[in-house]
Amino acid sequence: MNAEQKKQLLTFLTSLVEALGKALGPNCEIVLHDFDHPESSIIAIANGHITGRKVGDTLDVLGFQLLRQGPTSDLFNYRTTTKTGKVLRSSSIFLRDESGEIFGSICINYDISGLLNLQEWINRELQTSDVVLDEKFEHTVEEVLEALVQSALAATGKPISDLTREEKIGVIAHLESKGAFLIRYSVDRVAELLNLSKYTIYNYLDEIKARRSRSETTASRTTRKNSVSSAETGT
Repeated sequence: MNAEQKKQLLTFLTSLVEALGKALGPNCEIVLHDFDHPESSIIAIANGHITGRKVGDTLDVLGFQLLRQGPTSDLFNYRTTTKTGKVLRSSSIFLRDESGEIFGSICINYDISGLLNLQEWINRELQTSDVVLDEKFEHTVEEVLEALVQSALAATGKPISDLTREEKIGVIAHLESKGAFLIRYSVDRVAELLNLSKYTIYNYLDEIKARRSRSETTASRTTRKNSVSSAETGT
């Protein structure tokens, strides 16, 4: 590629820079560098307000470093930061002649500061604790009771008709532990949903209460026995 061909290519790319700047919008800076004149390498720039540069400005520190080392490939989507703190997603495409020698570059710097701020806001708004609770936000006590009954039956893995007496007591115990019977007239509705009489449910509740009382008594006796045994052994 001779000097005239390079000039024609750079002239074309100058027009392309302006077009890309309009097409990609004000958050995207497009820069064309001529490495034959590194001290004033910028020959075209669109949306220069992003970095504050203009035509005639020099290569930056990274540009001189790349020019010295001779990059083996183009660079895409690396992060840079301007003097004013803008965060950019940058790419550099190098212009080469037939021998592979670099004579210029097109650099694309997209200001992602606003997107990062938006991401931070979204992450903050979506932040929750690690605790996950099964809450469906029912509208009526009818929906609450139906949900509780379905949950209790799902735990058995059986249809209502196949439940044993002990499993039915377990279902009622589950409902009681979830506060189902704090709802007024809930026994009537639960009886309908489980195809039981409300008297059967009352009997189950009495049995659950008696079992709990016996369990608490046994636990209390065990605690006292352990305390006495510890005192006797001097521990």
